[in-house]
Amino acid sequence: MAGGFAIGPANYTPLKADLLHRKSFIITLGLLTAVAALTVDLSLPAIPAMVQALDTTLSKGQQIVGVFMVGMACGQIPAGLFADRLGRLPVLYVGMVIFTIAATVAATASDIELMLAARFVQGIGAAAAIVLSRAIVRDVSSGKESARLMSLMTMIFTAAPVVAPSIGALLVAQWDWRAPFIVIAACGFVMIFGIRANLVETHVPDVNEHPVRQLVSSFREFFSHRQSIFGLLLIVMPPAGFMSIIAVSAALTVEIYGYSLKAYGLIFACAGLSILIGSAFNRWLVTRFDQLQLIGLGVGLIFVASAQLAVIAWLGTAPFWWVWFCVCLFMFTIAILMSNSMVVALDPLPRIAGVASSIIGTLQNLFGAAGALIAAIIYDGTVRNSVIIMATIGLAVTGVFLLRPFIAPGDLVHHPDELARD
Repeated sequence: MAGGFAIGPANYTPLKADLLHRKSFIITLGLLTAVAALTVDLSLPAIPAMVQALDTTLSKGQQIVGVFMVGMACGQIPAGLFADRLGRLPVLYVGMVIFTIAATVAATASDIELMLAARFVQGIGAAAAIVLSRAIVRDVSSGKESARLMSLMTMIFTAAPVVAPSIGALLVAQWDWRAPFIVIAACGFVMIFGIRANLVETHVPDVNEHPVRQLVSSFREFFSHRQSIFGLLLIVMPPAGFMSIIAVSAALTVEIYGYSLKAYGLIFACAGLSILIGSAFNRWLVTRFDQLQLIGLGVGLIFVASAQLAVIAWLGTAPFWWVWFCVCLFMFTIAILMSNSMVVALDPLPRIAGVASSIIGTLQNLFGAAGALIAAIIYDGTVRNSVIIMATIGLAVTGVFLLRPFIAPGDLVHHPDELARD
């Protein structure tokens, strides 16, 4: 039954093939992956007005991005462990309820300390959505099929950065800075009903081990696969780059280059649109090339973007079109690089997909939070400090790929017949 709590393999209906072709199932998974992007991007245009209303500094106001990412990092390991032990749906419900309550508190916050605390708790709740959407994909698919599904989900979740900043700017202009936060809380309520209507349990709960022993054995299994380590490195590093730009994007566009807040929403949408186009392109590519070839393509593109940003940082200034072209190329690459790297990392781990996804997500969000917080701290009104983190991270990703013969030598392995639902 849709949204029901299954207790054994016989209860897991519909069949895998039905799930993979059910639009409502895929769309709901895509929207769950979009929870974080929506929470961040919808609130960005509200930061300048929020800073004034709460009588704080721009640097501290921009930390609503970083603390949310820290909360997500803290919530992912527990979400993955309990999802492997109890099933995907119970943990999803708890996570989204926590997210919705915290979002409501953020929308009514009267000082910056309460706002930051609420955003942290929001991140903990959102962690379940991010971890379990990926785990469910691994439950029901692998290899090229998994990459295709990841691409479809990416196309859905990138609609958030395409439209959210423009919507957020409109909400702030028409009402006030609290309006985007109210909409975020409302989205939490909608997602709870979406889970109930469109998702089914996809995992056989495993409570045979003590939770601590199960977590330790899952960690040991994850890091015993060199392929998973290689995929992990390629997944966790890029968020530090793009979150650094997201955190200072409003200041970069409005303060440094003098664009209006309305124009900022449209400019930021271009970055989201780049991910959307990259996702559509990747969906076409996954049927024609293997994951390693596509990862190589992604790394090549990210090098082109980051090398140019390094030059811009060295020069200390550049036309806005050049800066934002490099940002958009970086974002375009994300859809290709991270979708295929996720498949590479999870494919050897069908039985611990929840914990594996949470390990990846935790480190991914720690890197993303570090990028956002460092960018907010070092921001000094210059182009150099706005782009230096993204440039450095892109070059580091290139280095990891070049070291693959030492990190994960040999051919990549897939387990198409080992699905957690079997």
